[in-house]
Amino acid sequence: MAETTVLGILASGRGSNLQSIIDAILAGKLAAEIGVVISDKPDANALKRAADLNLTAVCVDRKQYKTQQEFEQALVNELKLHQVELVILAGFMRILSPYFVHAFANRIMNIHPSLLPAFPGKHAQEQAIQYGAKISGCTVHFVDEGMDSGPIILQQAVPVMPDDTPATLAERILQQEHVIYPQAIKLYIEKRLQIEGRMVKVVDR
Repeated sequence: MAETTVLGILASGRGSNLQSIIDAILAGKLAAEIGVVISDKPDANALKRAADLNLTAVCVDRKQYKTQQEFEQALVNELKLHQVELVILAGFMRILSPYFVHAFANRIMNIHPSLLPAFPGKHAQEQAIQYGAKISGCTVHFVDEGMDSGPIILQQAVPVMPDDTPATLAERILQQEHVIYPQAIKLYIEKRLQIEGRMVKVVDR
């Protein structure tokens, strides 16, 4: 049996990107297994999705820790306990400190609902509409110490329609997120991603 890469999924919300990754694994498209799903919110639907599939689901509640450092130490300990090789942020709504980033250097991926570097941070879809952008989309990137500033792996463009609301644009972007996030993870697993400064090159095996 071929070796699989162990993923650790961090999610704060409904877990739709988590589901797209699960679906890709079950379809045989990703040589990966999910070692643990972690949420900072006890009522996150992502935890329910994971538990329903008999995946290890853990809440590391930020409110239970006095400092950001203690909270992130608990996250790192949980990920290492489950031998996680690649950390996947799937709607994890907390900015990670340099401590966490260094603990998994070049082994943390995030997906953002805009074509970075445009519209980083919260409410990217609303930002795109307010700015009058004609094209938005989504970006998978490695996480560095900044906010949505790490080296870009994959992007997919999505047109902004004249009658779009943040909700309708978000839904169309989300459909593309579900496509390119598993693709980016697959490239990592296949050791086809080379980071050179800000550039991520996709190479043949």
